[in-house]
Amino acid sequence: MTKSRLIISVVATIAIFILSCKQEPADTTPWVSLFDGESLNGWTQKGGTANYSIRDNSIVGSTVHDTPNSFLTTDKMYGDFIMELDYKVDSTMNSGIQIRSNSFSHYMDGRIHGYQIEIDPSDRAWSAGIYDEARRGWLNPMTGNPDAQKAFKQNDWNHYRIEAIGDTIKTWINDVPAAHLIDDKTSKGFIALQVHSIGDEQQEGTEIIWKDIKILTDSLSKYSKKTPVKPIITKNSLGVDEEKNGWQMLGMVKLRMAGVAPDWMNFREKGWEINDGILTVLSSGGEESAAGGDIVTKETFGDFELKMDFKITEGANSGIKYYVDTDLNKGPGSSIGLEYQILDDERHPDAKLGNHEGSRTVASLYDLIKADENKPINPIGEWNTAHIVSKDGHVEHWLNGMKVLEYERGSDAYRKLVSESKYVTWPNFGEAEKGHILLQDHGNRVSFKNIKIKPTTNE
Repeated sequence: MTKSRLIISVVATIAIFILSCKQEPADTTPWVSLFDGESLNGWTQKGGTANYSIRDNSIVGSTVHDTPNSFLTTDKMYGDFIMELDYKVDSTMNSGIQIRSNSFSHYMDGRIHGYQIEIDPSDRAWSAGIYDEARRGWLNPMTGNPDAQKAFKQNDWNHYRIEAIGDTIKTWINDVPAAHLIDDKTSKGFIALQVHSIGDEQQEGTEIIWKDIKILTDSLSKYSKKTPVKPIITKNSLGVDEEKNGWQMLGMVKLRMAGVAPDWMNFREKGWEINDGILTVLSSGGEESAAGGDIVTKETFGDFELKMDFKITEGANSGIKYYVDTDLNKGPGSSIGLEYQILDDERHPDAKLGNHEGSRTVASLYDLIKADENKPINPIGEWNTAHIVSKDGHVEHWLNGMKVLEYERGSDAYRKLVSESKYVTWPNFGEAEKGHILLQDHGNRVSFKNIKIKPTTNE
């Protein structure tokens, strides 16, 4: 070998060595594939009728007219996990990846709802942001993260990493940190690939393609990555769209020192506690309003929507009262008002009492109207969501996304019910134009969080 050839050979060897040193280390993560590249085994389509097919070891979603959003969902449910996948989306489409999502017959006739990791090729560029499908709307948009907005590749493959561990969801787009959300609404559900509905003016048959879909459910702390993105915290706080739509936190968003709830009157540290944003009335033997006492809002409300999460203990009794007049029944016991009952139906004797049998069960209008027998109630120790809507005299009680009763304040039917109840002694009971909101101390341990209200006006 000549000297020149020897030099070239040595240089080439060194170059190869340098290049090999610069290569990314092999991924040793014990991923589990969610897609075998050949079939849709383990997946079920829900919602709309968009087309899902397989091409080149990828799942292809294709739009069709006259159908709602379509979702290809995993048959398996996932709680904590780390997930990675690649996708390519048509520039005219909007799509997303559902995580911790569910479909219940009682919730909007089975509509898919839950966290969505956005796929957004529009100029807005919110890909990898977090949207709450069919619930609260935007939770973590990308407006404050220009690096993530710029990371999306138009008409090319993009890579997502999604970590859902405990109450924290983190995302990356093409290895750029994107969303960082702390939220505790849902802890488990399926994963789904969305094909968004389209309008008549949009082209049918536009596609989004997914491939290399893999997940990890064990040893998550070992493989979890840190992110420099400041978290958005929605626990006891409003989402972006909720705030735009006029919702307000009630009492919990400005908690300072223990025993201070600025939007509530009669708050006593003796019988109530605030810990990690959870407001709890303590157990005192089951006597009504005898220890900490009820707490009521400082403000009065006319038409409104009220939402809050509640959690009961075995045998517990409490309630959410509205249109409360604190000048009534100033003696022992609780202030008077319409009541969304909170109760352990299986263990508390009140479940079998009331003027109308069952009208003191959970989510009922206490002593007046029984909640739907098919109401979706979570087990003792788990959180439930109460939702009360009052507009122009029409009132609805909702439990975990299902409407369980409705009535008209001041109607003949309503007044007949009052005349047959314990409330007959109070003239015009429940018909005040405005009143306080009250959380009841009935001597049992019950917790509340995410208390929010949306005052509305008569149109």
